[in-house]
Amino acid sequence: MPPLHLFPPFNALLNAACGVLLFTGYVFVRQGRLLAHRRCMLAACSVSALFLCSYLFYHYHAGATRFAGTGWARPVYFSILISHTILATAIVPLAIVTVILGLRGRFPQHRRIARWTFPLWMYVSVTGVIVYFFLYHLFPSR
Repeated sequence: MPPLHLFPPFNALLNAACGVLLFTGYVFVRQGRLLAHRRCMLAACSVSALFLCSYLFYHYHAGATRFAGTGWARPVYFSILISHTILATAIVPLAIVTVILGLRGRFPQHRRIARWTFPLWMYVSVTGVIVYFFLYHLFPSR
């Protein structure tokens, strides 16, 4: 098993990679490059699945990480964390439905739900990286 301290930066990297793949896939679909779009979105799903496994493994072994920030940082951090956590939970079924509709060629329905899935998933990816920086770089626990 790799040392536990390697998991948080790895998980942040996976979140960032997912965001890049989602954005790139969005650009591709806007350009009409549907195969490239499909590949990016399936890669984003794979990266997200790997993130979820890694995240759960880490927290099973390491437990919760307490936020050490004080003052203004606490409400900012917890506002980001709460919205991130709620949307991260919601994005799982939403992303699954969006991907299934796309793979089945049900493009009108796929487009309709992807208009919600894309910005929410991007938010979850970006805020995941922000939470990491708050916890491990801006206000690390002693």
